[in-house]
Amino acid sequence: MSPSKTVRWGVIGLGWFGEVHADNLSEMPGIELAALCTRRPERLNEVADRLEVTRRYTDFRALLADPEIDVVSITTHINDHRDIAIEALRSGKHVLLEKPMAPTVADCEKIVEAAHDAAGFFMVGHICRFDPRVTLAKQAIEEGRIGDIISMHARRNLSKAIGETVLDDISALMGDGIHDADLMLWFSGANVSTVYAQEVHPGKNKYPDGGWSIARLDNGAVAVVESVWHLPESTPYTIDARMEIIGTKGAIYINCGEAGLTIHDAAGVKMPDTMYWPRPFGRYLGVLQEELRYFADCVRTGERPARITPEESQAAVAWMAAATDSARTGSVITF
Repeated sequence: MSPSKTVRWGVIGLGWFGEVHADNLSEMPGIELAALCTRRPERLNEVADRLEVTRRYTDFRALLADPEIDVVSITTHINDHRDIAIEALRSGKHVLLEKPMAPTVADCEKIVEAAHDAAGFFMVGHICRFDPRVTLAKQAIEEGRIGDIISMHARRNLSKAIGETVLDDISALMGDGIHDADLMLWFSGANVSTVYAQEVHPGKNKYPDGGWSIARLDNGAVAVVESVWHLPESTPYTIDARMEIIGTKGAIYINCGEAGLTIHDAAGVKMPDTMYWPRPFGRYLGVLQEELRYFADCVRTGERPARITPEESQAAVAWMAAATDSARTGSVITF
């Protein structure tokens, strides 16, 4: 593809985040939001009418057969990821699959195999790898500024009002803890040796509201992931996300919770998102666009995505799946 060519993009799945994908894509130079797909006709027409998208599909296979589409975002329920991703890869499309890659390691392995055989590019959307606060931390680690990593701890907590809308689909550890599991493996360049976890389930949804997982990595470091979607509804944070990385020569502290803006009005105190997909004055900007732009540039230039590999994404799923098993059994899981 020519570096100047417009990338024609389709979105499969129009839940909340699928709509965020579509909205961002529709506003980005060099990208045409060319098609939308969901099984719900009313929802499809609602979003497509607003964004003036004419190619509308209720069957993802019909979208994949459309020769006018270069790239697809897959933003469906996690349990649908495997089959849709494999068919999309076999169709020849370039595929951006939202994280987590799939609910099980076995499903991930099948997707990775299909990606290796595919003509198109494949990347899982681990958005935190595009956050400048995170990438600057990665650079400092690679420069040796904190020595060898010996300990990492992360928390990524949300209000129970948000949790109640998501916890019938995915647990807090798999849904959000996977971000920090991925970053810790990326920062350390290590693999998981053992995992122990505990989860809590105070709410009425299908999956646990929160959990802690501790892993021993094969470089000797200890890594702790905390994800709890049960903060009070009045919490000021859109998301309270922080990470501490301690090395033999120094430490790094990443604060993605307090994003530089606090609004105190009659309704209370809020700290809105200013980094990932904020929408000041009705237009999106932020880290999600950086991720989408990166993948579009890979498609244009023919350079395979390297920011995150399928195997790295699978490793994060493996950790969180092991954490789920550990919390259920009370056992230490050995890799």
